Amino acid sequence: MVKERARILVVGGGYVGMYTALRLQRRLKRELGRGEAEITVVTPDPYMTYQPFLPEAAAGAISPRHVVVPLRRVLDRCHVVIGEATRIDHAERTATVSTLATGEEGTGGRRIAYDELVLAPGSVSRTLPIPGLADHAIGFKTVEEAIGLRNHVLEQMDIASSTRDPAIRDAALTFVFVGGGYAGVEALGELEDMARYAARYYHNIRPEDMKWILVEASGRILPEVGEEMGRYTVTELRRRNIDVRLETRLESCADRVAVLSDGSRFPTRTVVWTAGVKPHPVLAATDLPLNGRGRLKCTAELAVDGAAHAWAAGDAAAVPDVTAREPGRECAPNAQHALRQARILGDNVVHSLRGEPLETYAHKYAGSVASLGLHKGVAQVYGRKLKGYPAWFMHRTYHLSRVPTFNRKARVAAEWTLAGLFKREVVSLGSLEHPRAEFELAAGGKPSQDPPHNPKGSS
Repeated sequence: MVKERARILVVGGGYVGMYTALRLQRRLKRELGRGEAEITVVTPDPYMTYQPFLPEAAAGAISPRHVVVPLRRVLDRCHVVIGEATRIDHAERTATVSTLATGEEGTGGRRIAYDELVLAPGSVSRTLPIPGLADHAIGFKTVEEAIGLRNHVLEQMDIASSTRDPAIRDAALTFVFVGGGYAGVEALGELEDMARYAARYYHNIRPEDMKWILVEASGRILPEVGEEMGRYTVTELRRRNIDVRLETRLESCADRVAVLSDGSRFPTRTVVWTAGVKPHPVLAATDLPLNGRGRLKCTAELAVDGAAHAWAAGDAAAVPDVTAREPGRECAPNAQHALRQARILGDNVVHSLRGEPLETYAHKYAGSVASLGLHKGVAQVYGRKLKGYPAWFMHRTYHLSRVPTFNRKARVAAEWTLAGLFKREVVSLGSLEHPRAEFELAAGGKPSQDPPHNPKGSS
């Protein structure tokens, strides 16, 4: 039993936030039923996105609704608040939250008091002051962006098929991806595969007409799978006529022209930015200790260093890697660590409430898998290197085992099975981003040409 009534606040409903809250509601089931504990989850979305499946959602291999997990259904014993934590005063044990109703009420942010704090807000895209980036680039971190990017690519093929202007056609069929990590390489591989398949249904577009360009500032891509597999990936992408530019930076994309540091200029209507992430801004609005990279300083028990009753994991936390040979190493901010950290974090919060010894987080990195499109992939797992179909199959098997809930596992497996029996869907539903346009026009109004304000949506 807990020593006294505990109010637990979980900031973030992503991978770490959802799994921590799920662990807490299981371990504290009796206390929650007796009213001795309560769990509040503050999250900007009512769902958790399984980000490793975003490339397949963008390619149409998985329905977008199956890569998200509804939090209210999974966390049925938690109080889910849809909003953004804007400030956390841990000394006073209060968090200021801006909810969907804040603007309507006009009363300012809502203050939530807590006894135990779990910070798992995740990360946001790391951008640079590049001319035209904010106006023309598309991110690839949310399910909305994945859907928008798929619709956008197919829309560009429609434009190229119908225009008589060769300059417009060339720009529409040029796709520039910036960033050679998981997100960039997997998104590029899946979308190029999808567009290559879709080209068979266009009478005047061949796969060779499209230009796919990957821009990476360092000298290698996919560092997580090792140098050898990274070189193999570059070779495979180039065999597919994908232009891979290493040690190259995007200097401008103003006026829909991508200008690279090697002097190349590509008129393009598609720039996808996947060049890294940074800690969530809410961390800077706390009175908790941060390291030089803006992440929370944590102990191996996933407690915030020097701050009692505060816990963190995932992208927001700098957790020491106790399995590393070199002192001072930190756990990589990836899904492999996040899932395991969430389990230990939830257990340690319960241990703390019950006055029990805490557990140390220790996990030796097992390896990485990456998809490069249908039946193509690379992997390095426990020192073994795989490529092609075996790596792709391992990628699907691993992530199917990790996607939350049996419901989602069954739905994803069913979709993959049906995809193997029937042809791909190559329909653009870009009108979903402007659902009122047709009605406004019919009602005599002028439909807006600009997408509704949505900081998480696509451009």
